[in-house]
Amino acid sequence: MIRKAFIMRLKPNQQGEYQRRHNPIWADLQAVLKQHGVHNYSIFLDRETDKLFAYAEIESEERWAAIANTEVCQRWWAMMTDLMATNEDNSPVTIALDEIFHLE
Repeated sequence: MIRKAFIMRLKPNQQGEYQRRHNPIWADLQAVLKQHGVHNYSIFLDRETDKLFAYAEIESEERWAAIANTEVCQRWWAMMTDLMATNEDNSPVTIALDEIFHLE
């Protein structure tokens, strides 16, 4: 299993709406994530900085990358553009984090 961690950023005053849109997350998006080998996916919010810390365990980088090409992911990204920093393709701007320590 590959552990991934990354940071995203919300636009100001969007914390509540971001949380609302994730509760519950779309069933078809959840299904796509699982079908593409994603496990233990969590997103944490630093309320003081609007930064989001995401952690996921994935089966492969290729299957993780393929999620971006799914119709449901494209719809999700389009719906989230008003809440967070995004790229031109509506994907969230992310900063990948390197794992320094892990304890099982």
